[in-house]
Amino acid sequence: MTILVFGKNGQVATELACLPGATCLGRDQADLTDPAACAAKITELTPAAVINAAAYTAVDKAESEEDLASVINGDAPGAMARACADLDIPLVHISTDYVFEGGGTAPWHPGDATGPLGAYGSTKLQGEDGVRAAGGPHAILRTSWVVSAHGANFVKTMLRLGADRDRLTVVADQIGGPTPARDIAKACHRIAQSLIADPSRSGTYHFSGAPDVSWADFAREIFAQAGITCDVADIPTSDYPTPATRPLNSRMDCSTLEASFGIARPDWRKGLADILSDLDKGTPS
Repeated sequence: MTILVFGKNGQVATELACLPGATCLGRDQADLTDPAACAAKITELTPAAVINAAAYTAVDKAESEEDLASVINGDAPGAMARACADLDIPLVHISTDYVFEGGGTAPWHPGDATGPLGAYGSTKLQGEDGVRAAGGPHAILRTSWVVSAHGANFVKTMLRLGADRDRLTVVADQIGGPTPARDIAKACHRIAQSLIADPSRSGTYHFSGAPDVSWADFAREIFAQAGITCDVADIPTSDYPTPATRPLNSRMDCSTLEASFGIARPDWRKGLADILSDLDKGTPS
């Protein structure tokens, strides 16, 4: 059974490549700036399922490149979904907590009203709408705060900065669940297999690590596990302005995912230990 994965070098795609049956396509084989070509690749290869692990993820840059982000995050997933619907095969599409406006303190449920704060969230929501509109078997998996031993992410940034500094200021009023890419990959793989057997489980789901934490407390745990002596001082988001507005509340209710697929929220602290172990072993970054 072949599961076709769009994405090859990203955090989740790198982990998916290690799972059985996954065939990963890089940009040289399937460029998401050409949605029709991505759809044609699905038609050509006729896999048992498709996982879209590719996206435009430069949150701040998207504010000035919204047209490009819209093609990659919006048009391409819609084209993939239509091709999958024509073949009656499931599509698992990775989305984000950025589709919400990030207010309050209650965890976001999959059925809650969306309200993205910027271009990245808006284009990701566009992709979700395209996947649903195609009408085929699908799962939209919203996740948050992705980390791994690969690519650029918060864990690797903190390790680099913490090694050189005695003190860092880190935002403390944004709360969410760090999510190891390895756990996301396993969840996507399991969902794809389940949808092949039972397409009625199609829908929108949430998946994030537990427990929920601030970026500042996440940084403290990174330093503690890595044995790095670096003080963390809490600051509000207002002290760290960025081109794109970040949601303050990225808590996600993941209960429907567990009920439908038996996938529980992973403990990000264990995932962090695995990431640090991979980095110690020299896992490619």
